[in-house]
Amino acid sequence: MLGVEETIAGTEAAQIPKQRGESLLETAVRYAEERHWDVFPGTWLEAVDGVQHCSCGDTACAAPGAHPAREDWATQATGSATVARRMWQKQPASSILLPTGRTFDAISVPESSGFLALARMERMELTLGPVMLTPARRMEFFVLPGASVKVPDLVRRIGWSPASLDLMVLGEGAYVAAPPTRFGSRGAVQWACRPTAANRWLPDAEELISPLAYACGRDR
Repeated sequence: MLGVEETIAGTEAAQIPKQRGESLLETAVRYAEERHWDVFPGTWLEAVDGVQHCSCGDTACAAPGAHPAREDWATQATGSATVARRMWQKQPASSILLPTGRTFDAISVPESSGFLALARMERMELTLGPVMLTPARRMEFFVLPGASVKVPDLVRRIGWSPASLDLMVLGEGAYVAAPPTRFGSRGAVQWACRPTAANRWLPDAEELISPLAYACGRDR
């Protein structure tokens, strides 16, 4: 389990090693090369009269600069560092998006529940995968693929109704925005538990669901 110094205190997140000062291109390439995650470029932010807007052109965009730029994004995603470099060279400001349901699923909970769950997991000495903190004030816990199928039944087995908890699983057909992608003026995605050699092997959803469900239940 990562120690407290490896996780965020409050809302300040530790960055993935070597990420500080890196471009989006360099970071996307490293995700593909070092973590073997599929990546694809999303929209980007454009300054208009000093205000940042999403490249999609929608002034009311819900995720400015942090959503797919094309409908066929799933086929565009690549695990090749060479292809990733070529894609970001075309538009270096593109956000970094990672499809879920391939090398990982992501369990998404409210930020407050996430911090409570992290403390509980540390006491239980559980081994975590990477965990992200988003500008939408949610935490996303990386787990092995297949969680989207397992989690509803796992939640019921420990005594909760899935509909009663603010706990979602992002699996096949979904995606997450990865650090250091920015959501307009709302801030950037950050690592709560950064990717390291120690958490290359992801936990199964079953290992984390109890503390996550407990934290979400407490936070209702």
